Amino acid sequence: MTRVAAVDCGTNSIRLLVADADPATGELVDLDRRMTIVRLGQGVDRTGRLAPEALQRTFAACREYAGIIKEHGAERLRFVATSASRDAENRDEFVSGVLDILGVEPEVISGDQEAEFSFTGATKELTGHDHLAKPYLVVDIGGGSTEFVVGDDGVRAARSVDVGCVRMTERHLVRDGVVSDPPSPEQIAAMRADIEAALDLAEETVPLREARTLVGLAGSVTTVSAIVQELPEYDSAAIHHSRVSRERVREITEWLLRSTHAERAAVPSMHPGRVDVIGAGALVLLSIMERIGAEEVVVSEHDILDGIGWSLA
Repeated sequence: MTRVAAVDCGTNSIRLLVADADPATGELVDLDRRMTIVRLGQGVDRTGRLAPEALQRTFAACREYAGIIKEHGAERLRFVATSASRDAENRDEFVSGVLDILGVEPEVISGDQEAEFSFTGATKELTGHDHLAKPYLVVDIGGGSTEFVVGDDGVRAARSVDVGCVRMTERHLVRDGVVSDPPSPEQIAAMRADIEAALDLAEETVPLREARTLVGLAGSVTTVSAIVQELPEYDSAAIHHSRVSRERVREITEWLLRSTHAERAAVPSMHPGRVDVIGAGALVLLSIMERIGAEEVVVSEHDILDGIGWSLA
């Protein structure tokens, strides 16, 4: 066993996994897994810079995580930063802050690397699930970007495109600094057109329609599953490897896009940090399912974070 600590810092959230990795069995035994909404990518699509308040929220979470990593005595630590920090002019400020707090330099990885970590994390434990046909299409819908990976036992093709729940919300659903409540049909149509253009881009290099099983990752997908199941609170065990039909995804997406902030916030499984961006995230998922003709999505709680953990093992 190797005790590892993995940090995934995305556009919307920062997440920590401390686990014991057993390469012999292909198992990661969780010791601590947590997520904090920090909205690091706040305004990046518009300004090209990380906002001071977004950096402070992120550094506060890093200080909390540093204590947890020390408490568990992790032997190895890897900090991976994704879409927002790739795009920002002042990413050096972000890098130096993380280095000061955690003692490691964040790796601002490419979209392709991000996709490979996501694929490993999501599919390593699917080995032996004969009812899930290969190849898999693993889709990781983040805050700033979405990763598409097609593969069997390994990655065959991968692509990252700049559509995510935060980026789409800020680009299409914000007027005068406020998220539309609910958005207009014109706003939704513009967002859908943006997503479809990104899918065209993804299909240039990734054979999306060859996939036999769609595996969906990250908070937009897991939250849709939680809503479908009408969970009284967010329950990772109930969500992990749940299956959601395309028709139910469509129904939930349509409701999210016509609901008010208060109605979405009243959903018991909804994280407060997702209330304003979940409609856009759900629309990305629905658009993907419609594009490839997927009848259902297999929802995974294991994703890039687990892939980072395996890279240390």
